[in-house]
Amino acid sequence: MALKGNLKDFGVAQLLNLIHIARKTGALSVRSNGLSATLYFREGKLLGAYQDSRDDSLLALLQRAGKITAQQAENVLSRAETRTDKEIGLLLLHNNYVTQKDILQVVRAASLETVYAIFALTDGAFQFDPNRMLPQEKIGVPIDLDNVIMEGTRRMKEWEQLQAELPDLDVALKFTDRPGTSLKNISLSVEEWRVISFISPRNTIRQIAQYIGLSEFQIRKIVYGLLTAGLVELVRPEGTAPPGLPGIPPSPAVKRGVILRLIDKIRRLS
Repeated sequence: MALKGNLKDFGVAQLLNLIHIARKTGALSVRSNGLSATLYFREGKLLGAYQDSRDDSLLALLQRAGKITAQQAENVLSRAETRTDKEIGLLLLHNNYVTQKDILQVVRAASLETVYAIFALTDGAFQFDPNRMLPQEKIGVPIDLDNVIMEGTRRMKEWEQLQAELPDLDVALKFTDRPGTSLKNISLSVEEWRVISFISPRNTIRQIAQYIGLSEFQIRKIVYGLLTAGLVELVRPEGTAPPGLPGIPPSPAVKRGVILRLIDKIRRLS
């Protein structure tokens, strides 16, 4: 018999803890505020998690992670018969496009991203179906729920702080004339460099996040880090960027800034 309810009465952390302790097998579906996700479990461990509105196929995950090129994806698709994730994975391995470690890493990361996206939800319907299993064509990666629950709880607290520090995403960013920290001490991730490359008074934080494919939690965390480091400051948007957010070049004054010179140098090295 399926377990149904509302997240107002039974939160995501409680649901995961119940599944973990009771070593449940089945699927948990969550629907809230336009977010629809399904999590699959086997004996109390997470096997996979997928958002209905996002392409979570193996090829899409690998492309988003920069593990394969569009041409490599096209080559594999042209030779696939069923186009299931398992078949695609075997073809990718056979062509030496990726390693087994690459595949497991992107699948695991995507599942965790989905779980953490629903973790802070406080309203919406949920249903646990013990008779629904992970689709056979999908690649399952067992993940212990103990660590997921601990990290999700930590992120909830961080999310509350980030919302308080950066409540409005419809503002723009610009580089400060004099960074408040030494560039020698800065070590940025790939996602942070991608955000930096689109910083302009014409691009809102929300538009940058949508274009790059970052969640509100991710973009807030990155922007808050840049603000704290004194590299950027919040400004009113100068205008509305066209749909799709093309790469609007920074103003000449910003091009001469020390931060963009550093970005150009790193690009030349890559």
